[in-house]
Parts: sequence; C-alpha cells; structure tokens
Amino acid sequence: MTWRSGCRAEGKAILVTGASAGIGYFVAEQLAATGATVVLGCRDTAKADLAIRAIRARVPEARLLLVRLDLADLSSLPATVDALGVECLDAVVLNAGVLLSCPERRVNARGHELMFATNHLGHFALVAHLAPILMAASHSRVITVGSFAARSELLDLADLQSERDYRPKRTYGRSKLAQMLFGFELDRRLRARGADTSSIVVHPGGALDALTPSRPPLFVRTTAQRMRGLPAGVVLHGKHAGAGSIVRAVLDTEITGGQLWGPRVFGLRGRPRRETPHTHMTDLDAADGLWAASAALTGVDPLERPATPIRP
Repeated sequence: MTWRSGCRAEGKAILVTGASAGIGYFVAEQLAATGATVVLGCRDTAKADLAIRAIRARVPEARLLLVRLDLADLSSLPATVDALGVECLDAVVLNAGVLLSCPERRVNARGHELMFATNHLGHFALVAHLAPILMAASHSRVITVGSFAARSELLDLADLQSERDYRPKRTYGRSKLAQMLFGFELDRRLRARGADTSSIVVHPGGALDALTPSRPPLFVRTTAQRMRGLPAGVVLHGKHAGAGSIVRAVLDTEITGGQLWGPRVFGLRGRPRRETPHTHMTDLDAADGLWAASAALTGVDPLERPATPIRP
C-alpha cells in the first residue's frame, strides 16, 4: 500500500518490542488504528495490560496480543517467539531499550553489559528466532529504532561492552549505534541473498515526555508538566509524534530497505522524511565486525538457519 493518511493494514501482524511505554506505546496505538493485529512484546506484563486498556479506550476495535519479552534474557527468546502463535509476521519494530543513569556498570545473567545486551544483542537474537515467520510473509519488514544519540558516538569493536570505558550516556549512544549498524547491515545481507524481507532504520528525533499527551490508565501528564514542556516544543516534539517515522516505515510501501527515516525539522521534530545516514552508521568494516561479535555473544545468526541453541 502507498502511504496516505488513514492507511489501513487489516490482515497484517506486527510485533512491537517495548510497547508498554513511551514511543513503543504510541507505535502500537497508531498501528492498531490501521486495523493491523499488533503484538505487544513487553517485559512487564502488568504494565502491558494497562497499555492495552489505554489503546482500547481510543481504538475499541483494536486487535491486540501480548507476549512477555525480556531482551536481556537470551534463553527466553525462543519461547517468546513460540508464544506469538502466528505462521507469518509482516513486521517487527525493534523499539525496546534501556537507558541507565547510574555510574556503576551493570550486567545481565550472562555477564553482558545491560544496555548493549538489551538494546542490541537482544534484538539481534530476536530477529534470528523470528526469521522463519518473517520470511514466510510477503514483503515483511524489520524496523530498527535508532536514536539521535548515535550521531555523536563511534563504535569501539575492542570494547563493545564498555568494560574499559563505561560512561552511561556514551554506552547508551553506542548501543543505539550498534542497533543502527545492524539494521543497515541486515538489509545488505538480505539483498545479497535475494530475500523478500527488508530492513529499515528509523529514529524518533527529540521526543519529550512533557510534550506527550496522557494515556490513562498507563500514564497522565499534569497541566504543570505540559506547561513546563511548551518552550521545548519549538525544537522537540512528543512521543506520539516521534512514533510517526516508525509507523510510516512499517506501512509505506514506497519506503525500501536500507533507508533511514526521521523527523523533518533538523532531525528533531516534525513529519517523517528520508535522511542520509552518517557514514559511521553504515561503515562496512564496523558492521561486519559487530555482526560477527554479536553472533558469537548470542549464539545465533539472523541469516543462518537453523539457529544455534542458546544455552542458559
């Protein structure tokens, strides 16, 4: 379907990771309004239940499913994919992420730095396990949600998990850069294999809580919070607007694999447009090294089937 206002997507099944909060919630809400079946992949199922209630309050006819998804726990991902209960998946939105502010470096059960593990490695492994049902759908899409923070970072292949240089904001930015490198490299490898699945990279710009409308019972913005956020509206926008680039990348058939989409105004706010990625986001050597390291750390490769089992 060509993109237009009110675009419909009946019959499509779309998984959104991290759909119980922030931009992921609004992606799920906006996709539900198109008639698609939206699967909310969330670690906190109680919060996801609130998100479902909030979506149904605005889209009573919404087709919604919920699966528990913990990207930091690689061993849980095969069961999550099995729980989807679908034979084909039209799109997955790799949105979930964690931004830590504490100065101490944190790791998951496998010893992987938590932001890199959740934001990149978990999504890398998830795509590997989703590959059969993604490739079973015609013209399916993998949508990787990057970040403006990735613009100012460079990936250090010798220190991917920030063991030598841990600074929370830098580590977060590098984890998002890793996601974006993966998204572009995934499309290159899909094209080389003649696959029907496409990989598209997007970012939401500067999405601010204070500029985001309330969605009870999930969250409520007070009048005072909204008023404090108004000056920032000159250069930033709310998370509902930040979701726009992502939703368009899912639905617009004129968007093709390997493209980058983000907000129109300085990449920070406004309607979606195609962007030219910075060279460090598409560096072939960095992408190849990252892919090899990610496959070694997760035990799976998105384009090698069958996947190597992940050992607890």
